[in-house]
Amino acid sequence: MLIDHWPLLGLRLITPRLELRLPTGEELGDLADLAAEGMHDPGSRPFLVSWPGLPPKDRARALVQRHWRHRGDWSADDWSLDMAVFADGQVVGQQDISARDYPVLREVSTFSWLGIRHHGKGIGTHMRAASLHLAFAGLGATDAISGAFDDNISSLRVSEKLGYQSDGIERLAAHGRVTTTRRLRLKRDRWEATERAPVTITGLTQCLPLFGLPADGRPERHP
Repeated sequence: MLIDHWPLLGLRLITPRLELRLPTGEELGDLADLAAEGMHDPGSRPFLVSWPGLPPKDRARALVQRHWRHRGDWSADDWSLDMAVFADGQVVGQQDISARDYPVLREVSTFSWLGIRHHGKGIGTHMRAASLHLAFAGLGATDAISGAFDDNISSLRVSEKLGYQSDGIERLAAHGRVTTTRRLRLKRDRWEATERAPVTITGLTQCLPLFGLPADGRPERHP
């Protein structure tokens, strides 16, 4: 079976409200359709990457290619887990968690988006919290980093709720202009001290070698 060769297909994050997992082929199509409908308010550009600003058909295709590329290029030293987010069995958005040199650094970063019709329901906080549970409780991370343009208020509020702290700023050229990105960092002790909704992880043990971690149980913590 395919899952025997790619056990990430069996990885699940389950919360009282959501399920996060890799999408099947048809579900990836549903996710692309959702992206084509819109990911943010017209006229705004909340993402550093450019593909969310493409015309609908091009945006949907770019999303599919991005999923395929991340699966095909996966290595223990450079990986991105692009999970579809489901609420009541319906795909509502995407939550990514990625890392480079993870076996050494034990640091992850996150990226997410919601279909525009699902904004304002508190889903964004829950899906990021689930990915952080995977990082800290499942993969033994020491740090999680994020970033947002200083006018991306919704993303900054999610980070604040989850205990992130300021990690400086970065000036970047994006969309033909100078932008300021606020770097944010969540350390393990802050995560452990933050009140969280329960998250159940299933299918992780078989996946640990793909993350560069030992397969004989929960990875040890690194300082």
